[in-house]
Amino acid sequence: MFLIRILFRAYKLCLSPVIHWMGGPGAGCRYLPSCSAYFLEACEVHGVLRGSWLGVKRLGRCHPWGGEGLDPVPPARVIGARSSHI
Repeated sequence: MFLIRILFRAYKLCLSPVIHWMGGPGAGCRYLPSCSAYFLEACEVHGVLRGSWLGVKRLGRCHPWGGEGLDPVPPARVIGARSSHI
């Protein structure tokens, strides 16, 4: 998890400003939290493997023809919990 935090910190400090500069106004993330914050939170909540998968899926949705707005990380699943379908 430590390595992932360092990689995201490097992205936010080095690459993100360049992407925003090249893209001009409105080149930021369409969602809240931002894609990088979502990816990091997903890894913290769900673990590196599942969190990375959720982060990659989110990046796939983040494009000009995709959605926008609030898109929180889904809550962690509780092992052994059953849904109550009556």
